[in-house]
Amino acid sequence: MIPKSSSSFLTVYSLVILLSIAAICELGFCREFGIVRLKKLGGESRDFDTNDDVDSVARFAVEEHNKRTNSLLKFGRVIKAKEQVVAGKIYHLTLEAVDAGKKTIYEAKVWVKPWMNFKKLEEFKRLMDNPHLTTSDLGFVRDGFGWRKVPVHDPEVQDAANHAVIAIQQRSNSLFPYKLLKILQAEAEVVKDIVKYNLLLKLRRGNKDEKLKVNMRKNSNGGFVLGLFEKLDM
Repeated sequence: MIPKSSSSFLTVYSLVILLSIAAICELGFCREFGIVRLKKLGGESRDFDTNDDVDSVARFAVEEHNKRTNSLLKFGRVIKAKEQVVAGKIYHLTLEAVDAGKKTIYEAKVWVKPWMNFKKLEEFKRLMDNPHLTTSDLGFVRDGFGWRKVPVHDPEVQDAANHAVIAIQQRSNSLFPYKLLKILQAEAEVVKDIVKYNLLLKLRRGNKDEKLKVNMRKNSNGGFVLGLFEKLDM
């Protein structure tokens, strides 16, 4: 027979263990997808590619905002996403929603604890109206850091590169047409309603490959204008 004092000690000890496990889980040592994952707490937010989970969080943010403000926003797409590990995750989202037929950009912050099925909209604010705003443009408007690298696969970057090739061909006296092989590098800067692109392109003319550094400008009406371009050594 276990003495009463020992039984009390075991009860208290078991309670302490359970409370400790709960606290650890709350602090981010949580079980997700059947795997115990050790998380670094309070780290800086990081960019990451959007996926179905992020879209789900963004849709929740729009729906929750609609409930709180009696609005009728319609979710469009996630433009930019960052996550920060805390007790769970905080998603910092830049998203596009349609407000009375008008595309509008919003910033949202959502706190998620997957193991508790917990979601909370921390912040939701309107950023700007701009139907021509793109994935690459937005960060520069918001951050205001001038020239920044942008993904070469961004549709706007590809559009700028294609217009550059057409404009270069028009200025060239060559009988052979230029063909865009690859966008090697791209950076952009937003100044008011004008987007500037610096592009490094690999082109082919006839049977010869060339590398060109090109400056393009996109006006508020969506038109592209070729600026300076320079041929570089391969």
